[in-house]
Amino acid sequence: MASAADVPGRREKMTRIIMHGCNGKMGQVITRIAAEDPETEIVAGVDLNDSIKNDYPVFRTIGECSVEGDVIIDFSNAAAADALLEYSRSRHIPVVLCTTGLSEAQLELVRQASRETAVLKSANMSMGVNTILKLVQEAARVLAGAGYDMEIVEMHHNQKVDAPSGTALALADALNEAMGGQYHYRYDRTGAREKRDPKEIGIQAVRGGSIVGDHQVLFCGPDEVVEIRHTAYSRSIFAKGAVQAAKFLKGKEAGLYDMSDVISAC
Repeated sequence: MASAADVPGRREKMTRIIMHGCNGKMGQVITRIAAEDPETEIVAGVDLNDSIKNDYPVFRTIGECSVEGDVIIDFSNAAAADALLEYSRSRHIPVVLCTTGLSEAQLELVRQASRETAVLKSANMSMGVNTILKLVQEAARVLAGAGYDMEIVEMHHNQKVDAPSGTALALADALNEAMGGQYHYRYDRTGAREKRDPKEIGIQAVRGGSIVGDHQVLFCGPDEVVEIRHTAYSRSIFAKGAVQAAKFLKGKEAGLYDMSDVISAC
């Protein structure tokens, strides 16, 4: 049966996606979301786990992938990032990089790759979270500027290995940027008996059950607390954002992009 990309008049509009980490939980959700989108098609996948059968060819490593695509969506793990970035850079294929927990050396590889191809890196693919990143900056300028303390609490399922989450750090960075970089981050208060530093942003991580993702930004002042919160109820929100990002990135010039560019283009 012919795919959507084979229909006359649809080829130019169609975004051909290579799904890196296709058989992971997010990879399978993206596979479903992309199949429901008339403007996208996953043409190949990459995953060491070959126990799941897909409607596209799956390669064990990105270096083995011989199928041409317009964009790579990556939801794998940090250990696979080096080879992925080299593949993307050398073939000038844009990549939506969703894997978190990258080392400083790998972040430098991201910057190097973005000089030769389009790279979209985001700690969170949710359109809602990326809108909140802007909202917390506006709130910080008003409330932190008036002396309110800023705290972040993030909650995830018990299988998540990194803490704090990439999204929590992105929120902290957004707050700090809004305040001119005056703040430092405090992850643990058990080691010191001292009052809270007015110029710190506390970041606390909770791991339990099947929580998809919950992030709270608290502005704590005299006699009131202002809370900005995002709760994810399914992985679909991240998948939809990733597919939207892939469509945005197709054909883009080399450079480093983020989800704010996707939101601005909507």
